[in-house]
Amino acid sequence: MKKDSGCDLKTCFMCQHSLSEWHPAIASNRKNFVVKKGELIFTEGEPVAGVYFVTSGNVKIHKKWGDKELILRFANDGAIFGHRGITTKFDVYPISATSLETTHFCVVDIEFFKTTLKVNHDFAHQMLMFYANELHSSEKKMRNLALMSVKSRLAVSLIELKEQFGLDKDGFLALELSRQDLAAYTGATYETVFRTMNELLAERLIKVNGKALGIVDEPGLVQLSKK
Repeated sequence: MKKDSGCDLKTCFMCQHSLSEWHPAIASNRKNFVVKKGELIFTEGEPVAGVYFVTSGNVKIHKKWGDKELILRFANDGAIFGHRGITTKFDVYPISATSLETTHFCVVDIEFFKTTLKVNHDFAHQMLMFYANELHSSEKKMRNLALMSVKSRLAVSLIELKEQFGLDKDGFLALELSRQDLAAYTGATYETVFRTMNELLAERLIKVNGKALGIVDEPGLVQLSKK
């Protein structure tokens, strides 16, 4: 992890929802870094160092799940991560964060983050909404892991990735994601996801081109995701 030159004070979640008069305080209290693809930013169980905001790039948020890895979500341009450290109950991160591509981000310490919440009411409101949405997504993911087949969960994962990252002009996900990470996001083994992808290919719901993964029949995936 290397120090970075900075950001534009416009891109990240905190800057977008803070008063412009507060931006000089953010500039004085943030630290900017850049990490390479595959670099670990912090590890589950590591002491909390601060709250992170992506300037550009993509980060997978993951945790241990038995003897496997479970990807909870992806944090791309502007997103916040490491925010669970703001509570007094935890002094270590309950999750890990790893870059999926060259990623620029900034970090602020917990006390400054809390002060920013107190000073900027819109930012505090947006954080409340973010926590509510994240809780809903986590509950939905746990329910899906318990009740859905791998095929349905894979359909859900593909739809979610399409909604977050979009498709390129050829209908492929605008995201470079390994099959191992797709399996970890789906909550299944690599072998099971590989077999299930072949079923989706045979049913002409998806397409592949090397590592690129595309959607052919989105309504079909949506229907499958509801089973």
